[in-house]
Amino acid sequence: MEDNAENSFALREGLRIFSAYHDSNQVKFWIITEADRSVTTVLLPEDY
Repeated sequence: MEDNAENSFALREGLRIFSAYHDSNQVKFWIITEADRSVTTVLLPEDY
């Protein structure tokens, strides 16, 4: 829930949004949207 609260705050304040997920094979990946909403990046473990 902490990530959810942080992202809600980021939306209100115009900050970067960061989320982590797992695919159906349990591979973790991250999605990052820049503060100005110009770019969203998906990172896989080998990219991190």
